[in-house]
Amino acid sequence: MKFIDLLRTAIGNTFRSKARTVLTVIAIFIGAFTLTLTSGIGTGVNDYIDKTVAAFGNDNALFVQKVSEQSTPGSNEGDGPTEYNPDEADVRLGFGSVSGLTDSDIEKIEKIDGVGSVDPMYLVTPKYLESASGKKFKLSLGSPPEADGLQLESGEAPERAKDEILLPASWVEPLGLGSNQDAVGKSVKIAIGNAVDQERTFTAKVSGVSQASLAGPSDNPIPSAGLNKKLYDYQVSGSPRKVPNSYFTATATVDDISKVGAIKSELSDEHMQGRTVEDQLGMFRAVINGIVWILNSFAIIALLAAGFGIVNTLLMSVQERTREIGLMKALGMSGGKVFGLFSLEAIFIGFLGSAIGAAVAVAAGSILSGVLSNGLLSSLPGLSLFLFNPVNIAAIILSVMFIAFLAGTIPAMRAARQDPITALRYE
Repeated sequence: MKFIDLLRTAIGNTFRSKARTVLTVIAIFIGAFTLTLTSGIGTGVNDYIDKTVAAFGNDNALFVQKVSEQSTPGSNEGDGPTEYNPDEADVRLGFGSVSGLTDSDIEKIEKIDGVGSVDPMYLVTPKYLESASGKKFKLSLGSPPEADGLQLESGEAPERAKDEILLPASWVEPLGLGSNQDAVGKSVKIAIGNAVDQERTFTAKVSGVSQASLAGPSDNPIPSAGLNKKLYDYQVSGSPRKVPNSYFTATATVDDISKVGAIKSELSDEHMQGRTVEDQLGMFRAVINGIVWILNSFAIIALLAAGFGIVNTLLMSVQERTREIGLMKALGMSGGKVFGLFSLEAIFIGFLGSAIGAAVAVAAGSILSGVLSNGLLSSLPGLSLFLFNPVNIAAIILSVMFIAFLAGTIPAMRAARQDPITALRYE
């Protein structure tokens, strides 16, 4: 009997006892369905994290700050801008209450073995941002972007040499700039005080509108490097003494990312902290992967239970077909082919359950992902909660079929060892 004949016979035998087969397939379906969904969640969220990583910069970038700055409270601009109140405003100058990196710190970073180049960001603390309607909002600026992967709703990243600014999507409506597309090209004013608290406003063109993201890099407006330098130059002007340069952060390019641990250690000795992109987002990835593995463990338990169902189904099938097995062996069918016949039945049951489970999971996940993207997850544009990788789905189906094969070995071996004479006499 050729392989194709064995396969055809195995498929036909699978449906002899439809009730048992259907119940076993349902058990496998549940496990495969769960595995496919959890795999989709892991792929979708990790894909979104990778996009967010791209918005931070290159993989070999190390972001350096003074250790003392870690306790500095951040802004809460994620829900939009906060209206400016001059009686409550806490104006901090570059040489005032905020501790930043100095020129000496930058030189120390540049001298560390393994650091290629260092690009510092000046520490700028504007008073407020003024919209075209005259409303004023508290302003905390983000880092000037250099990454091509910055996630945008419309427009583009600010050009380094121009007086441009990138606004978060949550700021557009409060500023009265219309839609995200309408905001591009319009102007806003940034007010900043100098060393003697003389206020001056600078006009900035809106180059684009940024998306919200998992790590919140788009919570604050982001100026171009040129505008940031211009604001800083005015901020330190008017002082009777020379004001030393102060930088909020510096981006160090690491020649060999494998040496980043040693570089971090040297920075720590100089009271500085360096963080890579993966450091900033690694926690999100670890949490998501942990949740996915926990859910996968439940799916694996379901598949193991389904394996016992396969054993039961095929043992009953062997018992019911004892005389048939004896006849096949009497007619010259080898024990190996009998083993193959029952193994193929197990594999086919595994294939049915896993293929149907994976297909239903992909359909359900795709629909649910679309609903959530327009609902609960609308604040995270670009996030597809379920993203299905064909390779992962194929791996799940093949794994389940392998589990089914292992479960079918005991009944298959029992059938292969049947004595044809004894089997023919079986009632």
